[in-house]
Amino acid sequence: SGLIGRSWAMVFAAGGFKVKLYDIAQQQLTTALENIRKQMKELEETGSLKGALSAEQQLALISICTDLRAAVEGATFIQECTPENLELKKKIFGQLDLIVGDNVILSSSTSCLLPSKLFTGLKHVKQCIVSHPVNPPYFVPLVEIVPHPETDPSTTERTYALMKKIGQSPVKLNREIEGFVLNRLQYAVISEAWRLVGEGLISPTDLDLVMSDGLGMRYAFIGPLETMHLNAEGISNYCERYREGMRLVLNTFGPVPEFSGEIEQKIHQAMSEKIPVVPKVLDARRKWRDEYLAGLAKLKK
Repeated sequence: SGLIGRSWAMVFAAGGFKVKLYDIAQQQLTTALENIRKQMKELEETGSLKGALSAEQQLALISICTDLRAAVEGATFIQECTPENLELKKKIFGQLDLIVGDNVILSSSTSCLLPSKLFTGLKHVKQCIVSHPVNPPYFVPLVEIVPHPETDPSTTERTYALMKKIGQSPVKLNREIEGFVLNRLQYAVISEAWRLVGEGLISPTDLDLVMSDGLGMRYAFIGPLETMHLNAEGISNYCERYREGMRLVLNTFGPVPEFSGEIEQKIHQAMSEKIPVVPKVLDARRKWRDEYLAGLAKLKK
């Protein structure tokens, strides 16, 4: 019932589904429910609430539970949202494996743990899948669906259909790979950003501006491949025009950075001057981010 779990609960409730939010601590659940209520009311007031139901109707669909067996009774889909710790996640799935039937889907929110590390050895492995959301899932709809080598195709199809039904934007990976797709793309951008700042070519704040007021403007609506397609007379024409230049630039990329030391300090200082590392300030900036994401989501519709 942490940040991701709460967000998933809201997304499923917006889709009209009954949700049981499970955690080991009652106080954690009580706080989570209060937080969800507050968020839903705020979203309703600003016209950003997802789904056809009112905030009260959606809230009525969410209940809390500290007993795992009771939490999953009658469930058709279980979304695990524990911290990014392999042993903890394996423990939870091991417990679920003993109490679920043959029709429920067991899904993980992991952002980087491979399905083969999470699910291998479970008797219900055919029903296991990764559904990796983007933080925060309520405002950023992408969900990466990543199968275990033994996942039944029907598990993938049912998960994809459910995500579409609740208004998310699911994508199917044909097989598992380190970092899935979103983080591989993100880390490629971060890596080059780090190198450019480290080499003194540009300041950290200007680097971020290149993305927020440059690439990010069009990437909010279309991806890199469609961008190529539209920036010439189709992909083939783009490659004909720019392949040599692209290869030339890409061959100048340096090694993978260590993400530590002097460059880390330089970027940390620049970011801290813009947004001080104080809980109150960080929370305010996250709230600002989420409001803008909600506005962008409405605009994209």
